Amino acid sequence: VRLVESGGGRVQAGGSLRLSCIVEGDFFSRYTAGWFRQAPGKEREFLATISFSGRDIDYADSVKGRFTISRDNPKNTMFLQMNSLRSEESAVYYCAAVESPLLTSRDSEYEYWGQGTQVTVSS
Repeated sequence: VRLVESGGGRVQAGGSLRLSCIVEGDFFSRYTAGWFRQAPGKEREFLATISFSGRDIDYADSVKGRFTISRDNPKNTMFLQMNSLRSEESAVYYCAAVESPLLTSRDSEYEYWGQGTQVTVSS
């Protein structure tokens, strides 16, 4: 299973970006998926997770109300819509997947990871 993120870039504070994650090599509908980020010198941070059906979703408090996770199983793709971005949210953003029906915010429980996409938010 291979995950490939796209959609990162540079945006001004208060702006928006939409990240995509394409899953190759298996049926995406079998996997719970999530988004994380890691800034230089910091630990990887959970952002959002979505169940294989898309019916169950959970967010970190820090992004609740600003970020939206979604998925399109027939297209093997997951998205993260990010609004009202802040300068402190500059980081490498990763998508991840695990063959499980349960939501999880723990990065140690995810089996597959993308290579990451850089998001830079300028103030």
